[in-house]
Amino acid sequence: MKGIHSHLARIALATTLLFASFSVSGAASRPNIVLIMADDMGWSDLGCYGGEIPTPNIDSLARDGLRFTQFYNNAVCGATRASLLTGLWCQQTGHSGRAWNQPRDFSKCVLIPEVLQAGGYHTMMVGKWQGRDLAVKRGFDRFFGPNCQSKISYFHEVHGNDFYLDDQRWRFPKEGFFMTDAFNDHGEQFLKNAVKGDKPFFLYMAYIAPHWPLHAPEEYIAPHRQRYLDKGWDEWRSIRHRRQMEMGLIAKDTPLAPKNRAVTAWRNDPDKAWQAERMAVYSAQISRIDHGVGRLLKTLQQSGQADNTVVLFLSDNGAALDGGTRPTKSGFGFGPGAKGSKFRRDGVHPVGGSGPDNPPGGPETFAGYGVNWATTSNTPLRAHKSTAYEGGIRTPLIVRWPSRLPDKGAITGQPGHIIDFMATFLDLAGLDYPTRFNGRNPLPLEGRSLKPVLLGKQREAHAALYFSVPRNQALRMGDWKIVNAARGKPWELYNLADDPTETRNLAKKEAARLKKMAERFKQWQARVGDR
Repeated sequence: MKGIHSHLARIALATTLLFASFSVSGAASRPNIVLIMADDMGWSDLGCYGGEIPTPNIDSLARDGLRFTQFYNNAVCGATRASLLTGLWCQQTGHSGRAWNQPRDFSKCVLIPEVLQAGGYHTMMVGKWQGRDLAVKRGFDRFFGPNCQSKISYFHEVHGNDFYLDDQRWRFPKEGFFMTDAFNDHGEQFLKNAVKGDKPFFLYMAYIAPHWPLHAPEEYIAPHRQRYLDKGWDEWRSIRHRRQMEMGLIAKDTPLAPKNRAVTAWRNDPDKAWQAERMAVYSAQISRIDHGVGRLLKTLQQSGQADNTVVLFLSDNGAALDGGTRPTKSGFGFGPGAKGSKFRRDGVHPVGGSGPDNPPGGPETFAGYGVNWATTSNTPLRAHKSTAYEGGIRTPLIVRWPSRLPDKGAITGQPGHIIDFMATFLDLAGLDYPTRFNGRNPLPLEGRSLKPVLLGKQREAHAALYFSVPRNQALRMGDWKIVNAARGKPWELYNLADDPTETRNLAKKEAARLKKMAERFKQWQARVGDR
């Protein structure tokens, strides 16, 4: 009997070792995921989407990967992040969709990092966290960035945006701090540590750039200045539009969307040098993101992990029109007569507004680049951040997965939405979405996996995509879209296949279709609690 028991023990041990070996092998084959998101960046700002801003590292993702032309967000930062992290409509998580930062109802959802962490992934985040508790309490093993609850400075510590490294307050350096560079440094360090480990990893880089204020060191601004002194918003918009048609991002006959009424002709603007400076600083902000992306890609390549890493890049909403069209002494709550609310912890208050005598860029300024440049950033789409027109809700999305994507440099017109990331990442990781998690009963997923699209296949599209955003509402079904100019205003109807820039309202011609879609939107509102 002793011999039999000994023999059975050896079999059990061998079986255990075999299973353990299989589990480790399976884990090793699961792809790493690096998700990179810009804040308030327009659809055409990247070189690979027609822009003139030098973004060679991000462009390399497009050259070796897949570009989406019809990918959607929630038009404003907090709402987008709520849906991205949960795979739900933001309204289901307690977020109205109409404000930049609101409490979320975690009892009804689970976050991507929580599920990946429980499934054996090493999880990391750098950047803009808008939760009411710390990121390391919501599934991230590592975190660096601000618990973002108020206006930001790229140069200084401010009230309401306490920086943390993991679960400890991070002490600001006395000098030399620039937020995007700090994000780049920590993202690279987190990744260098992760590639040495034995777990697959998830890194979420949530940049705040190029969100206002327009802040950047002079050495970052200088390389961009001349191109906007040489050409203004009208000419660059035309050049971007032509490049997009040449790249195959839009059809050859796609018209530019009508300009916002506030947009003036570049030739008539009396303050061209100041206007050019605004776009130069904005470009510098995007350039520093690209620099950080390059450092991450280099780390992946040198570690041998690049082929098995899915890298995604997108923006959280369309370009923001904030900043005004003319020089001013006021803006963003700063300026003559403004209440002295707390801002920087050192007590220094920004000089209000911006103009030729107060150009943007430096730490004592607080400005945006305005509707003129935002219209160029969103070429050729209609409107801007906070709206449900395409310029507010459509984002560039680039995905690179060297070992699996069948066609390098491909472009897809299959629609997708940020609610799809949860389903996609769990599909890639071979994990199931939980019906119960840490005492919570998460709502069923609303998103669906993008993996078939990444593999060059046609996926079953969403029956409908819904948008209830700060300024208006919309519903997309197939190629058809209804959108109102504001809540309570009449629905407009567009066929995006024929009219992607929303120039021809077919509401009267297709009244029956519009009525059916409007009713479906009401049903969705009732289901998700949109009020």
